[in-house]
Amino acid sequence: MDVLSSRILLRPSDPAASRRFYREVLGLAVYREFGPPDDPGLVFFLGQGLLEVSGRADGGPAGPIRIWLQVRDLRAEHERLAALGVTIAREPRREPWGLDEMWIEDPDGVAIVLVEIPDDHPLRRDLR
Repeated sequence: MDVLSSRILLRPSDPAASRRFYREVLGLAVYREFGPPDDPGLVFFLGQGLLEVSGRADGGPAGPIRIWLQVRDLRAEHERLAALGVTIAREPRREPWGLDEMWIEDPDGVAIVLVEIPDDHPLRRDLR
């Protein structure tokens, strides 16, 4: 398989709320907008990947998808997102593998893990 491009696809139950969450609450930059102006699909930059929020869910559960986002300052994001009323599923904490993590949820309950790599973590020293 020769993969040329990829992205995560989300089909939200409330597209407007999800577009607002990813664009305004998380502050993701838009890579591409398509479809009708009153109900567009959006593709967001997601670090080195892309996240497409388009269409509408069939009413089923959010599914097993998880989104992993590395951030510069986890404590600052915790304060900012809590102040905006974002669902904090798990408070920030240091994991046994040495990363600082916090779990939040998007409007459909999709789990998003926010991760900060501490200065003394081996990932900071790996120069590959």
